[in-house]
Amino acid sequence: MPKNVPPFEVTCPCCNAVLKVDAEIKGVIAHTAAVKPKMFADIEEAARAMKVQDTRRDSIFRQSVEAQKHASDLLEKKFQEAVKKAKESPDTGKPIRDFDLD
Repeated sequence: MPKNVPPFEVTCPCCNAVLKVDAEIKGVIAHTAAVKPKMFADIEEAARAMKVQDTRRDSIFRQSVEAQKHASDLLEKKFQEAVKKAKESPDTGKPIRDFDLD
């Protein structure tokens, strides 16, 4: 590669930061973080968004608690079904190994 090649700039596809890359050393020598726009125009809008987020989080938590309460019942039913299936098809003896097929 020729000497004295000036560094070039690329934009990161993930965070939109500007990276200055030196081709000679094959590395990033500087970066500039992308400017992030403000999320909310005023504090009241941010407070409303926080309240909505709180109610959503509480709802998800309640759903999780309900699912956890019924998890033991679900596991018990699955276990009983597996026991029933095992009784219907008893063990036929020693399983065939891949080595035995050769």
